[in-house]
Amino acid sequence: MTAQIDLNADLGEMPESAARDIAILDIVTSCNVACGGHAGDAKSMAAMLAAAKERGVAAGAHPSYPDREHFGRRSLDISAESLTDSLRAQIAAFAAAADQAEVPIHHIKPHGALYNDMADDAALAKLMADICAAASPGTPLVGLADSHVEAAARSAGLPFIAEAFVDRRYTDAARLVPRGRDGAVIADPAARAAQARAFATGDAIEAEGGTSLRIRADTLCLHSDSDAALESAAAIRAALEEAGLTIEPAAGR
Repeated sequence: MTAQIDLNADLGEMPESAARDIAILDIVTSCNVACGGHAGDAKSMAAMLAAAKERGVAAGAHPSYPDREHFGRRSLDISAESLTDSLRAQIAAFAAAADQAEVPIHHIKPHGALYNDMADDAALAKLMADICAAASPGTPLVGLADSHVEAAARSAGLPFIAEAFVDRRYTDAARLVPRGRDGAVIADPAARAAQARAFATGDAIEAEGGTSLRIRADTLCLHSDSDAALESAAAIRAALEEAGLTIEPAAGR
């Protein structure tokens, strides 16, 4: 059984949701701040970092494919050089905002399609890990549990933080069910809380194909842009505390 767990949320992605994002920061222990690839800008990064600092929440960069039109949730046919340039710029923008706010960069977590593509593409995972190691040496890389990202992080000399998602269904292969498929997103706050507790305590969840699946994770993610995100965050935190878990930022392994 995991004695401790981190609860994180992706923030700073929609200006109209800034108040909700800040409210979520009262509940989570770490956050991933959009840094320009799929969403976010200098103003939103500054606001989220200031709010995170005030609440003692660990903050990390949330870079993505350069695809604001599709919110970074579409795989891009992009050259390694162009992707590298974009990711370096995004991480640098976040680093500048973090330096201005006097907030340490706790981790780097890719977003959306980039995150999912890295899980099964060893070359892409290595590219991302190498970029992160050059831009922010020693900063943990967050990736899908049981994926290529862990080996890539270790090869680049980075700690790895394994992540599981409380509001997404999983396939039998321990991958996220594509968003376009029915039932891919778990909508009910109570069901999200139950899945979070299962991950954190080592219990099995039911995968899309009906099999039992256990996933070892260091951090649990709630998407802040989902319906009932704030209500869900509160329910998840309560469920984890009820299970006797210590909730704190993940250090990587």
